Amino acid sequence: MTATEWIADIALILIVFRQLREDRLDHKTFLLPLGIVAFVAYSYLDSVPTAGNDLVLIAALMAVGAALGIAGGIYTRIRALDGHLLIKAGAVSAILWVVGMGARMGFQMWVEHDGGADDVARFSLAHHITSQQAWVSAFVLMALTEVVTRVATIFVRSRALKATRPVAVLDRTA
Repeated sequence: MTATEWIADIALILIVFRQLREDRLDHKTFLLPLGIVAFVAYSYLDSVPTAGNDLVLIAALMAVGAALGIAGGIYTRIRALDGHLLIKAGAVSAILWVVGMGARMGFQMWVEHDGGADDVARFSLAHHITSQQAWVSAFVLMALTEVVTRVATIFVRSRALKATRPVAVLDRTA
């Protein structure tokens, strides 16, 4: 793994730890993780292979990413206080985030350094996965999907909470 890959992977994992402490829900809550995955996608998503069962692999890992992202967004607490929305990732949300991002990192380490390349090659051959780029695309799109669905779930939940808050009435009779 390159230094850039390590930095991007660790930054994605650390994002959720920043949210273990309750903080205001604002633009950086959405833009920081989206910016990091946009950089990763731009850097590593050269093409999306479509031969053989490449799209099946990609769709399967994107579905895993979507499930982790939605669940992580659901298990993130959002509450209103003094006219502001506050966000706090719960233990389940943090675990799901680390599992999703860590699995990709672990897979890459296993393939590059722990002899997993032969196993992946055999699996790919047996299941008609045509290239290494299919695996790269699948894991990058899994991470992208996890981030986008988590952020989207938090956004939808925050808008729903905002819509149900009573409107404060200013009393000028005093």
